[in-house]
Amino acid sequence: MTTTDTELPPTPLNVAVVTLGCARNEVDSEELAGRLEAGGFVLVDDAEDADTVVVNTCGFVEAAKKDSVDTLLEAADLKVEHGGRAQAVVAVGCLAERYGKDLAESLPEADAVLGFDDYPDIAAKLRAIVGGEVHHPHTPSDRRRLLPISPVDRDASTISIPGHEVAADTSEIGAGAPATGPRSVRRRLDSGPMAPLKLASGCDRRCTFCAIPAFRGSFVSRRPSDVLQEGQWLATQGVKELFLVSENSTSYGKDLGDLRLLETLLPELSGIDGIERVRVSYLQPAETRPGLIEAIADTPGVVPYFDLSFQHASATVLRRMRRFGDPESFLDLLARIRSQAPLAGVRSNVIVGFPGETDEDLQTLCDFLVAARMDVTGVFGYSDEDGTEAAGFADDLKLDDDEIRARTEHVTGLVEELNAQRAEERIGEQVVVLVESIDEAVEGRAAHQGPEVDGTTTLLGADDAEVGDLVTATVTGTDGVDLVARAEGAA
Repeated sequence: MTTTDTELPPTPLNVAVVTLGCARNEVDSEELAGRLEAGGFVLVDDAEDADTVVVNTCGFVEAAKKDSVDTLLEAADLKVEHGGRAQAVVAVGCLAERYGKDLAESLPEADAVLGFDDYPDIAAKLRAIVGGEVHHPHTPSDRRRLLPISPVDRDASTISIPGHEVAADTSEIGAGAPATGPRSVRRRLDSGPMAPLKLASGCDRRCTFCAIPAFRGSFVSRRPSDVLQEGQWLATQGVKELFLVSENSTSYGKDLGDLRLLETLLPELSGIDGIERVRVSYLQPAETRPGLIEAIADTPGVVPYFDLSFQHASATVLRRMRRFGDPESFLDLLARIRSQAPLAGVRSNVIVGFPGETDEDLQTLCDFLVAARMDVTGVFGYSDEDGTEAAGFADDLKLDDDEIRARTEHVTGLVEELNAQRAEERIGEQVVVLVESIDEAVEGRAAHQGPEVDGTTTLLGADDAEVGDLVTATVTGTDGVDLVARAEGAA
C-alpha cells in the first residue's frame, strides 16, 4: 500500500487556551485542553505562539463580559499585528453559551462562537474552523429545559455538561490516570500545587439577580467515583490541595438520591495518597446543615473553610432576591461553625444597591458585616442582567447608578477595614501554609485562605521551602487580608 492509499494524519496545530472567570471555568478549560490534545493539537502557553486561540469566556456580570470581549479582540489582533500566528480565534464558555449567535454577530473579529454542545467534538470543529469552514453558532436557550424538573429523574448522560466528561479510552486522558474505571478527560494547564475539582454543575435556585442557571442548566452532581478518580489523577500531577467547586456544593448528591453524599465523599478525597488538603467552595447558607459543618470542621485533611453565599442580610431584600435568611439566622450559623472550628476561615459575597434596598436595609447589612467578623467579603454593586427577574422589576424600585456606586464604595470601605481587623486578630496564631510561589519571597496560603480571592501569606525564615511544601508558621504581621508568618524553627 502506498502513502497515497493511506489517509495522512492531520497536520499538528498549536492551540492556546485562555481562561477567564471562576475556578469552574478552569476545570472546563482543562477538559477542552484534554480533548484538543487527544485530537492532535499541540498545547502552548502563549497565544502569540499559537495557530489558534480558544478563549474560555465568563458571562457572569458586565465587567466580566467586557473582559471576555477585550480578550477576544486582543487575540484577534494577533492575526494581523506583532507577527502573530493565530489562524483562528474561537470563543467558548459562559459568554459564548449565553449569547451564541448574538455574540457572533456583534463580534465578527471572532472566527467562531462555540456552545457547550460543541465541546465533545471540539478538536474536529476547531480544525474545520482553522481550515476555513464557517461555523453556525447556536441560538441561545434555557438549558434548564434539557432535563426533568425532579432532580432524581435527571439523566445527565444525554447532554453535554462541561467538566463532567469521562474518557471512552486512555488516548483521551493524561498520563497517570487510574488503571481502571471511568477516567476524566483533562489536561492540566497549571503546574501549581492547587487544582479545582468539579463536584457538580448548574443550579436549581431561582435567585432573581442571577442568570447562571439559564445557561449552565439544572443542577447535576458528578458521580462520586468520577470525582474520586479525578482527585487521584490530580494527585499524580503534583497537586496537594483539591478545591471542590460547583454552583452550589451544599446540594451535591440530591439528584443521586443522597443529600449527605458530600459528607461521605470528603474523607475519601482527603485520604488520597499525596493530597494534603481538601477545600469546599460555595455553600448556600440556607442549605448548610449541621452534618456538613461537622464534616468540614472535623475531617482530617479537610480545611475548616466556609465559603457562604450570604448576598445580603436584610430579610426584605433577601426575599426579593428569592433567597432566605436574616441577620439572626446568619449569625447563628456562624456561631455553630465557630463552635466546631474556632479558627475557621469564612468568606462571602454581598450585593449592594439591589432594587428596593432602603437606607435601613443597607444599615442592616453593615451591622451584620460588623458582627460577622468574616475573613474576606466580596462587594458587588447591583446591575441588571439580561433575562433575570430583577431586570424586569419596576423602575421605581431601582436605584440610580450614582447611588449604587456610592453605597458600594461605602460597604467596600467598611469591609476592607473589617477584613483587615480580622487578619490582625490572627497575629500569634499558628498556621500551616501551602507554598505556591518562590520569587523575591516565599508565598502561599494558610488554611483559611482560599485560592485567588482570600489573600496570601508571606513566609519568613523558610528559605529552604519548595513549591508544594506545607510549612507550619506563626503569624507575625498583616497587610490588609494578607499575612506575614515566621516559619517554625526559624531564627
